[in-house]
Amino acid sequence: MLSTALHAETLTIERIFSSPSLDGSAPRTLKVSPDGARVTFLKGKQTDYERLDLWEYHINSGETRMLFDSNDLQSGEEVLSDEEKARRERMRLKGSGIVSYEWSDDGKALLFPLGGDVYYHKLGEKGAKQLLDTDAFETDIKLSPKGNYISYVRDQNLYVKHIASGKEMAITKDGGGNIKFGMAEFVSQEEMGRMTGYWWAPDESKIAFTKVDESPVDVITRTEIYADDIKLIEQRYPKAGTPNVVVELAIQSLDTNERTWVDLGEDKDVYFARGQWMPDSTTFTYQWQTRDQQNLELRAYNTQTKKQRVLLNESSDTWVNLHDDLYFLKDKGQFVWASERDGFKHLYLFDNSGKMVKQLTSGDWVVDSIEAIDTQNDRIFFSGRKDTPLESHIYVVPFDGKGTSDIARITELGAYHDATFSSDASIFIDRFSTVNSPFQVSLNDASGKRITWLEENKVEEGHPLHAYMDSWTKPEFGDIQTKDGATLKYRIYKPESAVENPNKKLPVIVYLYGGPHAQVVTNKWAGNRGLLMQHWVDQGYVVFTVDNRGSNYRGKAFEDPIYKKMGFIEVDDQVAGVEYLRTLPFVDADNIGIHGHSYGGYMTLMAMFKAGDYFAAGVSGAPVTDWRLYDTHYTERYMGNPNTENDAYTASSVFPYAKNLKGDLLIYHGMADDNVLFTHSTMLYKHLQDLAIPFETMDYPGKKHSLRGKQTGIHLYKTITNFFERNLK
Repeated sequence: MLSTALHAETLTIERIFSSPSLDGSAPRTLKVSPDGARVTFLKGKQTDYERLDLWEYHINSGETRMLFDSNDLQSGEEVLSDEEKARRERMRLKGSGIVSYEWSDDGKALLFPLGGDVYYHKLGEKGAKQLLDTDAFETDIKLSPKGNYISYVRDQNLYVKHIASGKEMAITKDGGGNIKFGMAEFVSQEEMGRMTGYWWAPDESKIAFTKVDESPVDVITRTEIYADDIKLIEQRYPKAGTPNVVVELAIQSLDTNERTWVDLGEDKDVYFARGQWMPDSTTFTYQWQTRDQQNLELRAYNTQTKKQRVLLNESSDTWVNLHDDLYFLKDKGQFVWASERDGFKHLYLFDNSGKMVKQLTSGDWVVDSIEAIDTQNDRIFFSGRKDTPLESHIYVVPFDGKGTSDIARITELGAYHDATFSSDASIFIDRFSTVNSPFQVSLNDASGKRITWLEENKVEEGHPLHAYMDSWTKPEFGDIQTKDGATLKYRIYKPESAVENPNKKLPVIVYLYGGPHAQVVTNKWAGNRGLLMQHWVDQGYVVFTVDNRGSNYRGKAFEDPIYKKMGFIEVDDQVAGVEYLRTLPFVDADNIGIHGHSYGGYMTLMAMFKAGDYFAAGVSGAPVTDWRLYDTHYTERYMGNPNTENDAYTASSVFPYAKNLKGDLLIYHGMADDNVLFTHSTMLYKHLQDLAIPFETMDYPGKKHSLRGKQTGIHLYKTITNFFERNLK
């Protein structure tokens, strides 16, 4: 009976993907209404955690209620346009139903897209008004700043619609084919984090928008292989070293329809990285980046004088990282800007002419992002890693602060925090978690004091995760010193047998990502992937992760060693991790496996091919195999241009090293992947076959880069786990 009870509470892969979610009932996409009276959020249904509804918590009454049930507004299968599917993939938006929403700036109305149309809810009125009901699929739907209009892109043209009158106006009419108005091109969405191509002036008098001409971009023909169909897709995909789109910038008056084109310069081979209006609605600023990404200019265009100037310039011998931390201070003639000019991302205060007033934060740690600006009390709330790189915390710094000693942390150590502030920065939602406990959500005042729980989500009797707590393994964190003096952060899960019998040799699974702009070793709830690690530990594996150089939140000097040398220092650092593992008495040094997805898939291959004496088996998911096949903005940022750096590209591809494969290898890939194209894997399949080297594959018909779907997730996790069972035990 005892063994049966224990078995019943062992975490299975099927349970990881079943409802109710083991994450509990923590809501997502939390926002404080502009009037500070309520908190809105999305929450999955008990019967299907991926089907999302819109809820609200009223702060004064303490009442929580569902605002809109997505099933009442749209039933049946949601048919998304190809453009919307791609956009959601880039935004990493998961689920169905109401997947996003926004408040009007005055806090009197809510807008949310659903099924390709859009719904509008005015507070105090019943129900939601459907503002669009067309056969076309509208994307990037926004409320105008004062809430009088909605705007959207339909058939590659930009439209606005007056909500009260229902009158629709086409801002552009010439979109179609290779011409797109108001839309962010592929690399903007995927690699720059810019998901839109148009910006309202705060007073609603004007709209700035981009015109994208895709005709210079090479057309690639790729297959999307489905279970019962093969689609040949002709896609304009800017592979490294090939032409990008040409972007133009226009500003149009809503009253007069007068359109002005802004001169972006003679060199058309540049990036339009960001756009933002100053509070006066007269000056539009944009970030202009050179093709090599070593120079970034913040430019300001005055719509009255038709003149522009460069406010500031950022430069680097490697690359300049983009960010979203530009805030203009209304009525002060100043703005806050983040820069890595001293080696770590910190905040700076400038006046509107571009003259630096002062550096606001400093030290050998990084700011994550600006969270809110309290203009009443002249202070900035930001997230950062001042106390530890493993946790993001909320800090506050006054504008007149004298240095690091004036920075105060307002969240508790021991958890990873995400904050959403009210518009006046008086209260904030704190969504926090640890590696052992899923997200909890509280409402706090500006000092960090909890006002109330929005969702305590405590793992106790009744919580879906509670049944697995008796067998739960808490990981340990630590540091590794490399031979050349770098400090690496690691996380290790040890099965109970490693504690009870430290001399019993256990197999290891090394999980990694390893690429830039990412971090895996954190004290943060890791969702299904973290639950899979628990499953592996239950099966008797040691599970280990180390963040190698090139990864994020440790400063620019920690990132830069990968420049023009991807797949070198990262592998060295992963080997340093295995050398540490070999010092542990319970580790079976002959049975260490490695697994990662995307850049982690690339890293798995490089580790298996270049460090085969350290890894007995590897599972590579959706891997990059040759950086020449990947897109311009991401690849050239780290590798330079292949037209001048051909040898570096060859050295950083997997092919020169594939002949050295010693261990067992499984490669899996989505057969409709439009990010890391399926070609990456098929080229490697052919190469290994030509070398007569055996390997295994598992390819997923119709699946994109993220391999979404519950059944697909179960199959994938079982495939990976079964492979390691066969080859490491």
